Amino acid sequence: MKMLLVRKFRVLILMVFLVACTMHIMIDLLPRLERRGTEGRPGCSCPPPAAAPPRAAPRWPSKHTLRILQDFSAEPGSNLSSQSREAAERAAGGGGGGGGAADGGGTAAARTRRLIGPGAPRPPPPAAAAAPLAALFQHPLYRAALPPLADGDLLFNVNSDIRFNPRAAEHTEWQNEDNEEFLPTGETSIDSYPNWLKFHIGINRYELYSRHNPAIEALLQDLVSQKITSVAMKSGGTQLKLIMTFQNYGQALFKPMKQTREQETPPDFFYFSDYERHNAEIAAFHLDRILDFRRVPPVAGRLVNMTREIRDVTRDKKLWRTFFISPANNICFYGECSYYCSTEHALCGKPDQIEGSLAAFLPDLSLAKRKTWRNPWRRSYHKRKKAEWEVDPDYCEEVKQTPPYDSGTRILDIMDMTVFDFLMGNMDRHHYETFEKFGNDTFIIHLDNGRGFGKYSHDELSILVPLNQCCRIRKSTYLRLQLLAKEEYKLSLLMKESLLKDKIAPILYQPHLEAMDRRLRIVLKAVSDCIEKDGYDNVVENDFNTDVNTVTTER
Repeated sequence: MKMLLVRKFRVLILMVFLVACTMHIMIDLLPRLERRGTEGRPGCSCPPPAAAPPRAAPRWPSKHTLRILQDFSAEPGSNLSSQSREAAERAAGGGGGGGGAADGGGTAAARTRRLIGPGAPRPPPPAAAAAPLAALFQHPLYRAALPPLADGDLLFNVNSDIRFNPRAAEHTEWQNEDNEEFLPTGETSIDSYPNWLKFHIGINRYELYSRHNPAIEALLQDLVSQKITSVAMKSGGTQLKLIMTFQNYGQALFKPMKQTREQETPPDFFYFSDYERHNAEIAAFHLDRILDFRRVPPVAGRLVNMTREIRDVTRDKKLWRTFFISPANNICFYGECSYYCSTEHALCGKPDQIEGSLAAFLPDLSLAKRKTWRNPWRRSYHKRKKAEWEVDPDYCEEVKQTPPYDSGTRILDIMDMTVFDFLMGNMDRHHYETFEKFGNDTFIIHLDNGRGFGKYSHDELSILVPLNQCCRIRKSTYLRLQLLAKEEYKLSLLMKESLLKDKIAPILYQPHLEAMDRRLRIVLKAVSDCIEKDGYDNVVENDFNTDVNTVTTER
């Protein structure tokens, strides 16, 4: 009898254990069954909720292990799109209009963060009646003719036998489908050339492009719409840059987004260790055009798919190996460079879209050699040492006795570049380039402007030292600066209107626009002080080839 009771007790214990196990399994499966039901699958008759946009599952090589996927940092300085979608929506007030930064800026800051979301609505273009930019370009100061162009003043002669067969990094099959080369001769209509080639053959001794060249606007459209066929890392430089090749054989330099529009350079950062900003490259092109220098190659902003348009088309194994998936399920990469190329500074998509600037390439060096010059007012790039110009107030007199600054217009070109850099707050102008064909009598190419627009609350007066020391400026530059200080042609309004045309607008944070107006007044005050000290004729160099007495700008 006692044995029978023991057996019944054991059976009871076993049944209780089985029932408990069954309940645990059902509790674990119930949420999954409910989710399946809400997706419209068998198991629930309730209506499905609004579906989130589908995410394509990234194709990933099996060699990327869990250890690699966990190697990720979500520091505040990383790309905005590296933050999770939910956090971005909360920062933007719950809307789908844009992404939010992860720097804990509070409600007021969050309202300013709706800047770059792929689906963000763009501000409407200004009305035709209120388009000061069009009026500016019709002003007599922007219609002054260039000197007559001789054959030697053109970078390329369309009747020559130069063959424009482009060569891209890691690509050896650069003929088109019919194995033809681009041969710009009189036998072929220029209208049939791709826009990048029209840009190249339009370069002359005095300008990178003419004021009303329709190929420039078309080239800007190509930069954001042409299919990307090849990607490689650019060698050299302190930060990651990619060379992108398009279906029409054009090439551009891609600088990815590293920080949000409103993030200022930290006060303790040295200028040579600061981030390069993609939006600064875009804004520099527009500012250069508004100043009528036309010395910056065309630049446009673009949203790039990191899987289809970078990882899947690159033949650069070093770049390919740096791709990984973040804990937020975003595609990231970091490349190889001297600064900021590590998992702690990874560039991440949302989930695989990344914003960046694309700057059109200049002609290949094999066709048009360029000469690199050391900027006389180059900084020391040292944490403690100062450059000679920082300690010698008469430094400009020494420069003006040294070729090529002892003759020609080179010293005036430096003054133009000084004004350009001061308006942007760019301290990183260590070298500049010119086209070798034109010798010393040509313009300076304003390349590499990514360290501009870093601070809007500080005006770096040391950038203006060349102007203060030399007290020289072109009359055309001085008159245009005066014009841009007028209320009807206010520089900040012109820049805002011009930048709205870009695909990833807004490009600049509003305080940066306002800072340009403030800095413009500082430049004009510096020129005014020079004129008061040395006299108008000794400071302002008349560079007009025609009578400009009809110009209404006040002296």
